[in-house]
Order: sequence, then C-alpha cells, then structure tokens
Amino acid sequence: MRLRYLLRRLAGGLLVVLLVIVFCFVILRLAPGDPAMIMAGESGASDEQFIADIRRSYGLDQPLPVQLAKYLGNVLQFDLGFSYRQKRPNAELIAERLPATLLLAASAFVLSLALGIVLGYLAARFRGLADAAVSIFSLAFYATPIFWIGLMGILVFSVQLEWLPAFGMRSILPVTGGWAKAADVARHLILPTLTLGLFYTAIYARLMRASLLEVRPLDFVATARAKGASIGRVWRRHMFRNAVLPVLTMAGVQAGQIVGGSILVETVFAWPGIGRLAFEAVFQRDYNLLLGIFLVTSTAVVAINIATDFIYTLVDPRTGPAR
Repeated sequence: MRLRYLLRRLAGGLLVVLLVIVFCFVILRLAPGDPAMIMAGESGASDEQFIADIRRSYGLDQPLPVQLAKYLGNVLQFDLGFSYRQKRPNAELIAERLPATLLLAASAFVLSLALGIVLGYLAARFRGLADAAVSIFSLAFYATPIFWIGLMGILVFSVQLEWLPAFGMRSILPVTGGWAKAADVARHLILPTLTLGLFYTAIYARLMRASLLEVRPLDFVATARAKGASIGRVWRRHMFRNAVLPVLTMAGVQAGQIVGGSILVETVFAWPGIGRLAFEAVFQRDYNLLLGIFLVTSTAVVAINIATDFIYTLVDPRTGPAR
C-alpha cells in the first residue's frame, strides 16, 4: 500500500516537473533580450548575417513549439543543453556548483527545523520568560531582511572580531589533510547557514509554539493525564507528536524557498553555488543554462516534498494512503 502511494506521488512529481519546464521555457523565450545579439555584440560583429548564423547554430531561429519539443526530447535523454556564454555543457556547469548549494541549503534547513522546533517547544512548555525571549527572537529575525543579517554578520564576526571568514567556500591558501579541509569548509559555512536559516527558524518556532498550545486543551491530552501519565511524558509522547505535523508540512513546502533564498545569500557571501550561477545566467541571457538550473532545482524541490509527505505518513499514519 505504501509503495503504491509512493509511486503515485512520484508520478505526480514528474508531472509537476514537466509543467515547470514548459512554463519556464515559454517565459524565458518571451523575456526581453536577444542572446544572439548579445553574443554578436561581445564578439565585435553586429551585421545581420552574423546574427542570423548565431541564431541558426543554436536553434533560436526555429518556432517556439519546435524549440520546446527538441528541449524536452533532450531532457528525456538527460541532456541539459549547451551554455552559449561559457561554451560548456550545462550539466557540467550545474554539477560543479550544485554540491555547494545543497550543502548550504541542507545545513540551513536542518538548523532552522531543529532549532525552531526546540525553541517553539520551550516557549510553549515553560511560557513566561522563555516564551517572551523566543517571541522576541522570532519577531526580530522574521522582520529583518536576510541580506542585512548577512552583511551585519560579516561586519561583526569577520571584520571586527575576525572569527569567521567573510567570503567564499574555502581559504585562499591551500589546506592539506581531509579533516583540515572539512573544518575549513565548515568555518566558511557558518555565516551563510545562520543568515539563511535564522529567518526560517523564527517561522518554525512560532508555528511549533502555536501548534502545541492548540493541542494542549484537547481531549486526548486530558485522557493521558487522567491515566496518570507524567507532565513530561504527556508533552513529549502525546502533544509533541501531534503538534509537530504542521511544522513538518510547512518545512516541506518551504524547502524550495530555502533553495531559492540561497541565491541572495550566495551572492552576499560569494558562495560558489548554483544560485550565483543562476544570477550570472540571468544577466548573460544564457537561457539554456537558466533552464537547466530551473530543471534541477524544481526536481530537487519536488523530491524533498515527496520525501516530506512520506515522512508525514510515518509520523501520522492517518495521513497515508486510504485503506
């Protein structure tokens, strides 16, 4: 039964990815800016024949439905096309940058989800000072722009205190040894992860607190107390399990936003991820590369959502497939 449910969700995910590809392809082709004219201008030749040759060589002179059909056919063969500007296959360019983005997004996601759940639990359980502190923390980081947090982090921890590196993923000077390299990447990862994760931590903390307070007066909690369960066991075993479901749902939906939000953070911290690659592709009118990035990120988001739904069914079997 669960396998059938998972296969049905995978089929739905493939349909979503297909719709995203078609939508992004049409939007990008209708966007202002002619990549053929840009390439011709940069090469120093702007005559009509040269521009027409560029369009013909990259298939830009063909009707939009023909270009879309060819692109979908190439995608089915795992061919993401060729970058006009960087003269390299898009798959290679994305594969080089994708691990950095996944590392940053996964670190921010785990940090925000774990910290948000813990803070929300503490705020609802102990109220008073703990509740006020979590509320102030949540409001402050929810209302503060992500880029400002990043810039202030660089100013305080990199410029003033010199504790953490400000830019990049690795030190300029070569680092030898596996553990030394991992520690070097971890030091560079701290500020971008905090910058990207604190905003979502605030959301999850508020949601977890509200969810716990919502289930506290319900009948099953009173029943557990009437059976003699301790306060701690009621909170951990009964209330937490029910209250965490909305947080997991929100986290699954926002996983895609974290990947999208990494574009801004990667720009601020010069993090060599797929976000900066997309930023460069937009300004260079590199449509094929941009489409490849959209395809990879949308597939990752759909996969995360399917995994979240599956975990959801494990936490609460009532949300699983109908029996």
